[in-house]
Amino acid sequence: MRVIVVGAGIVGVSCAMWLQRGGHDVTIVDRAGPASGTSHGNAGVLAAGAVVPVTVPGLLSKAPKMLLDLDAPLFLRWSYLPKLLPFLAKYLSHATDKHVDVYGAAMASLMHDTLDQHRQLAAGTPAARFIHPDDYCFGYATRAAFDADAYGWEKRHAAGCEFEVLSGADYATRDPTFGASFDTVVACKNHGRISDPGEYVKALADHFVDEGGTLQISLVRDVDVEAGVITGLQTSDGPMTADHIVFAMGPWSKEIAHKLGVKVPFESERGYHLEFINPSVMPKAPMMVASGKFVLTPMEGRLRAAGVIEFGGLNAKASGAPFDMLHRQVAAILPDMTYDRVVEWMGHRPAPADSLPLIGANDAQGKSYSAFGHQHVGLTGGPKTGRIIADLIGGKKPNIDLGAFDPMKHVTH
Repeated sequence: MRVIVVGAGIVGVSCAMWLQRGGHDVTIVDRAGPASGTSHGNAGVLAAGAVVPVTVPGLLSKAPKMLLDLDAPLFLRWSYLPKLLPFLAKYLSHATDKHVDVYGAAMASLMHDTLDQHRQLAAGTPAARFIHPDDYCFGYATRAAFDADAYGWEKRHAAGCEFEVLSGADYATRDPTFGASFDTVVACKNHGRISDPGEYVKALADHFVDEGGTLQISLVRDVDVEAGVITGLQTSDGPMTADHIVFAMGPWSKEIAHKLGVKVPFESERGYHLEFINPSVMPKAPMMVASGKFVLTPMEGRLRAAGVIEFGGLNAKASGAPFDMLHRQVAAILPDMTYDRVVEWMGHRPAPADSLPLIGANDAQGKSYSAFGHQHVGLTGGPKTGRIIADLIGGKKPNIDLGAFDPMKHVTH
């Protein structure tokens, strides 16, 4: 069959590669090319244990204080608040123990084998060299800070995530990079990292093209809809049609989803990173700095500090405060680190109000499919999402309960 995949991030490229392997004629359409957005700028962690959403019980009472604390990882462009309020009300309504369990069960099924899924996706391609099996560590400055996170660790344990709790001194015998910065370190097992996320996705896309796939740089301006079903695209290079169309446009998916009647409450979470080029120290494994909710990940020739949540929409320029926070916190944790220069980056994560990605058909006929909304874990869940979409289009039943991810549960006409 002829299939168009809209979006060339990790999710879109994964969909395209698995569809191609299934024998289909696949075209990727993207406005800027592979890994031009979040798939370039993410933290690079294959976070199999990321089964606890941001919306946990108590968030509503903590959020105002966090917004006023310049060293907290939550930021808001206040001019955007009126537009944000309807989404925020729905987002915070999910800060319940019941929803945390629903989210955890669904996301564990999607992500528990992420390292294997990436290896299978990249098998036989130049991209395989970027995949590294590593622990994913969480560093706490005090034991009290670790104890305050007990809820999340209990939920991860219940979801089957294996982890080891170490004293900071014991962890320093494994990796002396952080010295005495942490009192307690939690090492999560069966995780991994991608040592250059942007180059990794580009290498996958290059392989897809080498195998006969088509990559078309075009802007999707509109969709053709007949009786609630998408039948084609209107692009900057003219109309396009196919047997099936997959939408994997990340945070730019909202407008098209709403045209389908998939009225999912949806926002962009703006994420930030700093890259320290040729640093004098390099951690052995990714380290989540719990106080600032950002990750220090060893990359090729550079150390990336990535994280932060800012609500400010898709169009505003980067804010200074998140960069300042990252600079301060990295300097406090690695005070003796030297480097050649720092690169600053801001990008967008697709955030549905319930934090659950949309994976599946948008209509009863299976003409178009959604594969977006993975918020912080697009890199982690991308390969399996691509395999699921390819199975659905190929008429195979995926070995996973997709109920929590079903786009049609959001359909209103």
